[in-house]
Amino acid sequence: MKSIGRLTLVRQTFPMPLNTTQRCVKHNHRINTSLCDPKNPKAQQLEITNRYIYDTVLLLANTFHRKLEDRKWHSMASLSCIRKNSKPWQGGKSMLDTVKKFGVSGLTSFLEFTDNGTNPNIFFEILGTNYGEDRGRGVSRLATWDPVHGLNGTLTDRKLENNMRGVVLRVVTVLEEPFVMVSENVLGKPKKYQGFSIDVLDALANYLGFKYEIYVAPDHKYGSLQPDGQWNGLMGELVFKRADVGLSALTITPERESVVDFTTRYMDYSVGVLLRKAERTMDMFACLAPFDLSLWACIAGTVLLVGILVYLLNWLNPPRLPMGSVSSTTLYNSMWFVYGSFVQQGGEVPYTTLATRMMMGFWWMFALIVISSYTANLAAFLTITRIENSIQSLQDLSKQTELPYGTVLDSAVYDQVRSKAMNPFERDPMYSQMWRMINRTGGADNNVEESKEGIRKVKYGRFGFVWDAAVLEYVANNDDDCSFYTVSNNAPDRGYGIAMQHGSPYRDIFSQR
Repeated sequence: MKSIGRLTLVRQTFPMPLNTTQRCVKHNHRINTSLCDPKNPKAQQLEITNRYIYDTVLLLANTFHRKLEDRKWHSMASLSCIRKNSKPWQGGKSMLDTVKKFGVSGLTSFLEFTDNGTNPNIFFEILGTNYGEDRGRGVSRLATWDPVHGLNGTLTDRKLENNMRGVVLRVVTVLEEPFVMVSENVLGKPKKYQGFSIDVLDALANYLGFKYEIYVAPDHKYGSLQPDGQWNGLMGELVFKRADVGLSALTITPERESVVDFTTRYMDYSVGVLLRKAERTMDMFACLAPFDLSLWACIAGTVLLVGILVYLLNWLNPPRLPMGSVSSTTLYNSMWFVYGSFVQQGGEVPYTTLATRMMMGFWWMFALIVISSYTANLAAFLTITRIENSIQSLQDLSKQTELPYGTVLDSAVYDQVRSKAMNPFERDPMYSQMWRMINRTGGADNNVEESKEGIRKVKYGRFGFVWDAAVLEYVANNDDDCSFYTVSNNAPDRGYGIAMQHGSPYRDIFSQR
């Protein structure tokens, strides 16, 4: 059976006499009024388990009382918890027969057992929050059930007829690819729209026979609750009854459901993030990128300075040379020797003086540190593109802090991340980390006013845009430069629905289609 209601629940009922005296006095015992009076707060908070525990103890006490009155009590002297060879108690079967033979009237109505051990006095009622043309809004009893009569009622709303012929609905929307897009904009004529949500609306219009007039929300926003308690955007148009239907990439949220009605979801919704692919450019001077230009200038100056010092030390204290050999200690050779040792290629001119060797020892130590730093920075520079593309899930995004990301301020996504980060009943560590980045400096730095602005920030800067996964996938697949990629949460969080005025008679008609 199908139920169109938003929520259907089953609860057990306990029929009680209307007279208070009859409710609290059960045969030969009296129940405290705090438990038997349905108007008493303690009785209202009493759980079903506690009711059955009370009646079970009452049933056992009644059984013991009857056995004592009949003088058929079986002694328990032979029973022992220590000796393993103790004989079974002979009164067990007799006690069980007495329990089945006599019932007791307690907090769960009349408690008794049949031969097969079941309680025939169990009653259930089925409640639903649905409404239709034959029911008012709110919670109503759909059916009852008991072991004798079975199900009494129906869980299916009366099928509503196609009674929208001749009806013209005023539809408010927000442009959001691929749900709602302008297909034709001719001066002097009404704009024509296309998209997934428009296709859904057209299918409903063709089936139900209604017509519609569509317009974009004046502020181009979905709407949020303002500090003065009023709603703006698409939601405000419905709240102030300027529109009959709200349609776009509109997600069903508890805050929105408190002021408007939604149809059943027509598509699952999940959060995703839009990222820019790392650029792979060829640069013939990429080998110089690990160090700044100023650092390269300092290294070149250091080579010149050390070469001059080596030349001066050898000029002031020339090395001893074999007979007949000619000294080659020139400035050029000194420079070449220092440069060769810096790039770890050695030198051609031997220097044997103590001062020169001490100078070269410090120079080699300096060269070792510089070359090691250069190698480490070059490895990091060559792998930076792979680091940027390593974000493959929302968990990866939340764990890093190098790439800033955000969403549309005061949007449904913004509220969802905040709720899952702040609400203790649905707190998620991943969303808590995301909220710290999104809410940095009060949300002013990393958030945007509309989705198009967020997409532009991703395309022309280092930014991640958190938004509806379906919208972001469409943007990534239709980008001319193929510069985007998306990651999303695979588990659907909510759903897309069609919003209507609070109490709209068309909600069930749309939902049943």
